[in-house]
Amino acid sequence: MAEPAMRTAPEADCVFCPPLRFRFNAMADLPREGSVLAEDDVFLLMPDLAPLADGHLLLVTTAHYQCAGAFDAALWGRALLWRQRVSQLYAAAYGTADVLVLEHGPGSAQGGGACIDHAHWHLLPTAASVRAVLEKQGPAGRPATHRALRACFRARRSYLLVDERNEPVMYPGDGAPRQYLRWAAAVALSRRRGTSPGVWRWQEMFGLPESKARFLRTLDAMRKAAAATRPPVPEGGGRGHRMPGRRSPHRDDSHQ
Repeated sequence: MAEPAMRTAPEADCVFCPPLRFRFNAMADLPREGSVLAEDDVFLLMPDLAPLADGHLLLVTTAHYQCAGAFDAALWGRALLWRQRVSQLYAAAYGTADVLVLEHGPGSAQGGGACIDHAHWHLLPTAASVRAVLEKQGPAGRPATHRALRACFRARRSYLLVDERNEPVMYPGDGAPRQYLRWAAAVALSRRRGTSPGVWRWQEMFGLPESKARFLRTLDAMRKAAAATRPPVPEGGGRGHRMPGRRSPHRDDSHQ
């Protein structure tokens, strides 16, 4: 069996690749390129369009990688630096440095419950335990090292990545229901709030007034946090992290 490609050219039908990257933003009448909170030459950070909570962000690769299992060591290290940066933003905006990271890692087209075959991490400012929800349904996870995720991808196996308190674990993803981690996160968050999970599928939340309001609150809170905690440009970071107010002048919300 041929080894899967680690990185491919932009795919015309991928909603995280140009020219469709901000199509759903436009459909919901939300900021498009202006929703990008920070970027470097390989990642974009922006609010989720159907946020489960205030502060729900997406870390998306600019190039088309299928999942984080396709990252080389350097790119994996860059992703972890972004996680640290988001922790700083959450501490400034919400008073917590906790970051919950979730990823459906598809080993095949839309495998592992993924809706989009383009590498992206969900990040939320919470210590809610998604692991407890998942492990009530099945076996315990195992440490999610970069090597382990990469081995899954090379073998065309899907995985579920959950990182709580900077302790990433992985679960088998083949056969997982669509949006399984969104469901688990909604359950974990509702337990902390003492409420019911409510609606959690992104298609059912997308474009609703509360969902849009949460997106805009997140955008505003993260911009203010970024302005208050701007980091130095990391060594070897290419163009470096561009935070709000230091965006590239070529960006324009009129371009899709």
